[in-house]
Amino acid sequence: MSAKSQHNNILLAIIGFVTVIVIVAVIGFFAFSRDAEVIQGQVEVGEYRVSSKVPGRILEIRVKEGDFVKVGDTLAILDAPEVRAKMEQAQSAQDAASALEMKAQNGAREEQIRGAYNLLQQAKAGLEIAEKSYGRVQRLYDEGVLSAQKRDEVFAQYKAMEAQMKAAQSQYDMAVNGARREDKLAAAAQVGRAKGAVQEVSSYINETVQIAQMEGEVMDIYPKQGELVGTGSPIMTIAVMKDLWGTFNVREDQLNNMAVGSTFTAFVPAFNKYVKMKVYYMKDQGSYAVWKATKSNGQYDLKTFEVKARPVEKFEGLRPGMSLIIKD
Repeated sequence: MSAKSQHNNILLAIIGFVTVIVIVAVIGFFAFSRDAEVIQGQVEVGEYRVSSKVPGRILEIRVKEGDFVKVGDTLAILDAPEVRAKMEQAQSAQDAASALEMKAQNGAREEQIRGAYNLLQQAKAGLEIAEKSYGRVQRLYDEGVLSAQKRDEVFAQYKAMEAQMKAAQSQYDMAVNGARREDKLAAAAQVGRAKGAVQEVSSYINETVQIAQMEGEVMDIYPKQGELVGTGSPIMTIAVMKDLWGTFNVREDQLNNMAVGSTFTAFVPAFNKYVKMKVYYMKDQGSYAVWKATKSNGQYDLKTFEVKARPVEKFEGLRPGMSLIIKD
């Protein structure tokens, strides 16, 4: 082999070696270069479900999905004939209890009082006659004209008339005074109980008209008009658009200086704008959450935290479900 051929072979070997080194370097650069960490979250909104305490049939739905409602707006009307029937029963029970209380408070009727008074006067007259008769018989007995047996018979009649007069007096006093205090209290308690039943049924009747408790946007309506809904069954969901926040799942090595009370900037792809947000909630997602070992031999694990943050300033058009991007 000539010297020139050896030189060319050596040159080719050197070029090949350099080429391999360059290729390995390029591969290593792209393989081990660190891409910018991206944390993606989404906008969420507070919401509440509209439901009724009583079962009924959907008579009318006054709103549709996407409508914005204010506090006090009528959302839906239910038909509950059973509740109306219970109201009639409760109202009748209250009327009966009120009548009994009035009777206890007013006492006996005027006719009953007059009758008791007349019986009392009759008993007093009979007692007066019996007393006089007993006095005459006693004098005759003292003079020895009448026997002791006759005197005892007249005395017994006198005592009987005296007891009859006392009984008539009691009946008259009872008619004048009316019912006992305990009876009056019991009648008043029955009225209170009946009123409570009416108020309870009234609250159920109010539940047949569902009104908005907070302003927001109607997100979902579940039943159709004419369908039956049970107690507590959701009728619709209202999103409280004033209560918006962003939720992010962040590995602890990406938290950096993120803490409750801190602020950061997130990108909103829907508007191609940035929004400043303030962290108000952080919580470890637990061992069931996705984790990543920091080394291949797994010396320790990185946990994931749920981070919630609210916009510092009002951001028009922000809606639940929109993406939020945090870049290192």
